[in-house]
Amino acid sequence: QVQLVESGGGLVQPGGSLRLSCVASGRDFSRAAMGWYRQAPGKQRELVATITSTYSTNYVDSVKDRFTISRDIYKNTVSLQMNTLKPEDTAVYLCSARSSEGNDYWGQGTQVTVSS
Repeated sequence: QVQLVESGGGLVQPGGSLRLSCVASGRDFSRAAMGWYRQAPGKQRELVATITSTYSTNYVDSVKDRFTISRDIYKNTVSLQMNTLKPEDTAVYLCSARSSEGNDYWGQGTQVTVSS
């Protein structure tokens, strides 16, 4: 059974940092593109960052220069280092993986709240 499990969310003050981690299991994701999405209340799900099997990365403009996505292909993990957090970063953050066959997998999400 394929599972993506996120961790690392929480409450942080504006300007603070958090590191999200996602562990994927149940199949080999070494050739999958992996990424992080987020969904705030009343808003559509938004792509935050992606990383391919060759470590090519892409970010939504609003997080460039603040967030860094990384992965460990051998451990089937993907992480998101979030710095200089802003209240507008508050959302549920979801880990995703798209296999080489085009199948999408999702985690259940971890809450990130940026508030003083």
